[in-house]
Amino acid sequence: MRVIVQRVSHASVSWVDDGGHLHRQAIRRGLAILVGAGPTDNEQEADRLADKVAQLRIFPDQAGRFNVSLEDIAGEALVVSQFTLYADSTRGRRPSFIGAADPDRARQLCQRFADRLTVRGISTRSGSFGAQMTVSVDNEGPVTIALSTDPWDTRISG
Repeated sequence: MRVIVQRVSHASVSWVDDGGHLHRQAIRRGLAILVGAGPTDNEQEADRLADKVAQLRIFPDQAGRFNVSLEDIAGEALVVSQFTLYADSTRGRRPSFIGAADPDRARQLCQRFADRLTVRGISTRSGSFGAQMTVSVDNEGPVTIALSTDPWDTRISG
């Protein structure tokens, strides 16, 4: 699994459902988390990654040092599925997404990730899996961290 974690003062996601109704989820201080699942990912990896994110010390303490976690500040989480984290752009200019998990499996793992944060006591909101969404973030810092449970080769070949 792969996640991009952004420390935010505010974040939201909105989408229109098949019936034409607008939906919106928003958080205040916390983390906006883009989550992608690969074909070999499993529930244990989703749990481990969620635990890591919940305890990642990327919020400032009183001295301004990164010593405080999302759990410590009682912050909120906004989880958004993001299969494009598995983009392969080593050939040509159009990325391939064949490295991403199939949609049913990815949905399960993204939900497992969000549920694990909730179990840890973090107020968690999510977008709509597979929907065309608009994500807005007020990145605080800015602080953006990429985490992965698998090797993540981001090299661009000639």
